Amino acid sequence: MLEHILPAILISLNWQVLAAMAVGTVAGIIIGGLPGLGTALGLVIALPFTYSMEPSMAIALLLAIYVSSIYGGSISAILINVPGTPQSAASVLDGYPMAVRGEGALALGYATIASFVGGIFSLFILVIFAPQLAKLALFFGPIETFALLLFALTTVAGVSSQNLLKGLIAALIGIFLALIGPDEITGQIRFDFGIVFLTAGLTVIPLLIGIFAISEVLIQAATLTDSAKPSVVKGGFRIPSWAAWKPRMATLMRSCVLGSAIGVLPGTGATAATFISYADAKRRSPNPEDFGKGEPSGLIASEASNNAVSGGAMVPMLALGIPGDAGTAVMLGGLAIHNIAPGARLFQEQPDTVTLIFVLLMVANVFMLVLGAAGANIYSRLLRIPITLLMPLVVMLCIVGAYAVRSNPIDLIIVMVFGILGFLLRLNNFPLAPIIIGFILGAPMERALRQGLILSDTNFLEFFRSPMACGLFIITGLVLLNIMGLGRVLRRLIARKTNSPEI
Repeated sequence: MLEHILPAILISLNWQVLAAMAVGTVAGIIIGGLPGLGTALGLVIALPFTYSMEPSMAIALLLAIYVSSIYGGSISAILINVPGTPQSAASVLDGYPMAVRGEGALALGYATIASFVGGIFSLFILVIFAPQLAKLALFFGPIETFALLLFALTTVAGVSSQNLLKGLIAALIGIFLALIGPDEITGQIRFDFGIVFLTAGLTVIPLLIGIFAISEVLIQAATLTDSAKPSVVKGGFRIPSWAAWKPRMATLMRSCVLGSAIGVLPGTGATAATFISYADAKRRSPNPEDFGKGEPSGLIASEASNNAVSGGAMVPMLALGIPGDAGTAVMLGGLAIHNIAPGARLFQEQPDTVTLIFVLLMVANVFMLVLGAAGANIYSRLLRIPITLLMPLVVMLCIVGAYAVRSNPIDLIIVMVFGILGFLLRLNNFPLAPIIIGFILGAPMERALRQGLILSDTNFLEFFRSPMACGLFIITGLVLLNIMGLGRVLRRLIARKTNSPEI
């Protein structure tokens, strides 16, 4: 890819690409900072507007929102004690106490720099491991591909909710939605229920807007108890001294490693990474009793790890076409709009595009650092916007965006239908990410299954003759057993029989 670096840098320095990056960064920080929105919702709102853009501009806009929205959640976590995104939940523990004692600007300085370092570290992980994983994927046939997609879907469904059954049901709903429309092999129309506009199948944009954006608005309306403006602690931005950073550099680097490693695992997500890194920092700290009282190391661990997840989560997304969370699922849909199909062939056939994504991800992190520091005071003022004004604006953007893609009124009906469906699922604690990931992976998984059955003369047992597929099936089974709690039961039985303490 070395020969593609210079052209990618020149494209990234185009004024239109830089403008899209700047707009995406500011929008991402604001969306991440305003409680109730978040990374996936920000990407969903932006996605329809990328239809008319050049691919480089669209990628720049989406990457900027993806990166900066994760950081934006720390602003509200520090200044109003409410994380703007779930990824910043652990930042509340030490960020807000720092702000209360008059160190809000310093806390934002720690958060901004830790977020930047975490993002750049994860970029190196992406550059190193994604091409290697893509090379491995070249040896996958239909049978191995089906086993891999089944493993990924099971993992995402299992860890996206405390209830395995609900996670699996959500994934199955997504797969079913992907099957609506014409059969890829026979051309037969399936599951249209006599409704004409379903004969062509469902498109990803209205589905994403309904499931994520409209359902969020309905949830906010249903749970709204107080429309008063939140109490905002004074913000600002101050760079911590090197003397303050030096004893915390080990925490910073460990959190970057943990965040990137956890991000590579499909379905784990940044929220889990932040709490794991926070717990690790507290355990290794010489003063663990200071955590939760305004200890900068806790804030550093949280923000470095959640931003390090961004590059890690893009490893399976780019190399295998498997989104690890809701944010990368929306990113995958955004790339598909511009005929960019992540996977092993992308690295072979479009290395220039892959290199451009790497370069733009680095530029996005630099923009996050600069614009995050420069606009700290402005973003803190925006936190005073009441939710009753914010959500109608979200609805308006969703409706305009959904209609602008194809100028088809049917898309608005789909948005509202799936908005209500998403709302009902949320009320019953169903995770939404497996639905979207199931919808995106459903078609390739069905295709791989049917091609594998054709190759094996409809004998599914032949799937286990492939060592790779067999290994993935075994791992999938072990993951299911562990999520269902059977692994812990077995460990207890072994411990009882051997009279040893439980592992």
